[in-house]
Amino acid sequence: MPADEIGTGFWVDTFGRPAPLVVEVGFGNGAALAELAQTHPDWNCVGVDVYRPGFGALMLACDREGIDNVRIADIEARRFLHRLQPGCLHRLMLFFPDPWPKKRHHKRRLVDADFATVAARCLESGGTLTLATDWLPYAEQMQEVLAGEPQFLGGPAPRAMRSMTPFETKGLASGRQVVDLEYRRTP
Repeated sequence: MPADEIGTGFWVDTFGRPAPLVVEVGFGNGAALAELAQTHPDWNCVGVDVYRPGFGALMLACDREGIDNVRIADIEARRFLHRLQPGCLHRLMLFFPDPWPKKRHHKRRLVDADFATVAARCLESGGTLTLATDWLPYAEQMQEVLAGEPQFLGGPAPRAMRSMTPFETKGLASGRQVVDLEYRRTP
């Protein structure tokens, strides 16, 4: 394992126990991650984001509800995922990432071929990648990109286990349709 790779031992030390590792990229105010961690106390949950006001909201929610299986990684998502040991994630979640709607900004979208490859590498066999967006062109791009990754099977799915996010509320109020996607990593 390369010296800078984050492996299973790191997570056991960080959480004080071995458990399935779940990561939410871009957790915003942390409501979905806190709810997931409370519903699955047997999982180790990590929120990856660079939006510091969300850190406080998530920490307060965990403190208020007595949730002790959540940690925060203050790092850009791609850098984080590239450092993970292959096969260490049970679940990877990405809800309402910035759609960068202007064509000239599409290169900034998180879900691209590199993301699909690294997500597949990080997930354990049978592990799940769950996504949601209220921007239909981005949902279509996500499906195209993920269909191109041979280690993923999936597509549109019922609503993921998550609370209503502020971005989802805003999108629905604007008349946009929410698209939930789920992919499983094949052996």
